[in-house]
Amino acid sequence: MEPVPQRLRGKRAIVTGAASGIGRATALRFALEGARVVCADVDARGLDGTRDALGASLRDRLELRVADAADDAAVRALVDEAERALGGLDVVFANAGVSGRLAPFWELDVDEWERVLRVNLIGPFLALKHAVPAMRRAGGGAFVATASVAGLRSGAGPTPYSASKAGVVSLVQTSAHQLRGTGIRVNAVCPGLVETGMTQPLFDAARASGKGDRIGQLNPLERPGETREIAAVVAFLASDDASYVNGQAIPVCGGLSASHPAVVGRLF
Repeated sequence: MEPVPQRLRGKRAIVTGAASGIGRATALRFALEGARVVCADVDARGLDGTRDALGASLRDRLELRVADAADDAAVRALVDEAERALGGLDVVFANAGVSGRLAPFWELDVDEWERVLRVNLIGPFLALKHAVPAMRRAGGGAFVATASVAGLRSGAGPTPYSASKAGVVSLVQTSAHQLRGTGIRVNAVCPGLVETGMTQPLFDAARASGKGDRIGQLNPLERPGETREIAAVVAFLASDDASYVNGQAIPVCGGLSASHPAVVGRLF
């Protein structure tokens, strides 16, 4: 295994949705790069798994908090606790999300829409709202939210999910400008198809039907992404290496979002 760069040494971070998938991979990557991390999720057992996935010598870099990323009071308390425990706050990765039901929009009810929007869009808003004062006290910081290629164009997810992720893209663009002069950068990462708990049913169904080798075929790399590949980009955006990257939504999708998806023959 190649050495991991230490770009986040001394940084103090929060990661929501840290019990699995991209959140877990990013919390581990932050810790490996030298950050101290408060890992938050509603899944206490999953948080224990995140801590156990890190080498024993590094586990003291992680603090675990059970918290609902879509609850205003819980997020405010999470930020306050993290600032006290870590001595400040430099980085927030607002990653917690849900997919919702894959169905035509006219078959969905208001409750389904509200649940997806509350977690996927209001959640990042709350994290940003409550993190900004702490980051300003620290002299600046980096906020990263999980959007999706589904938020860039149609065809990559259910309608409420896609709408919520488009909202995340707009949130980072508008808030980056409203935070001018504060030293706080706001960006989003837009994953393509990645095997996580959220997408597991799709992967399982494809494999069960003998089509596992076709997963991810619509992007030019012809494969799905891995959580570690998303985590690497989030770590970059959280680091000082990305000091001039602000208000952006960065696709990490194997090239899927660079085109209108189509199955084409190979040229070489």
